[in-house]
Amino acid sequence: MAYKITVDKDKCDACESCVDICPAEVLEMVDGKAEPVNMDECMGCESCVETCPNEAITLTDE
Repeated sequence: MAYKITVDKDKCDACESCVDICPAEVLEMVDGKAEPVNMDECMGCESCVETCPNEAITLTDE
């Protein structure tokens, strides 16, 4: 199954918690905001969604 991660740039405050917790290294910091860069590696664990203090990340099935 493929997953799509979306980061709301207006809500992201660059805390990097999603980058730190992702076991597949899907997210990286790009221009001061979290950005999904390895979407094919996403396992759908939702760790990034759960750790984001600003609810800036959504994960959907594709």
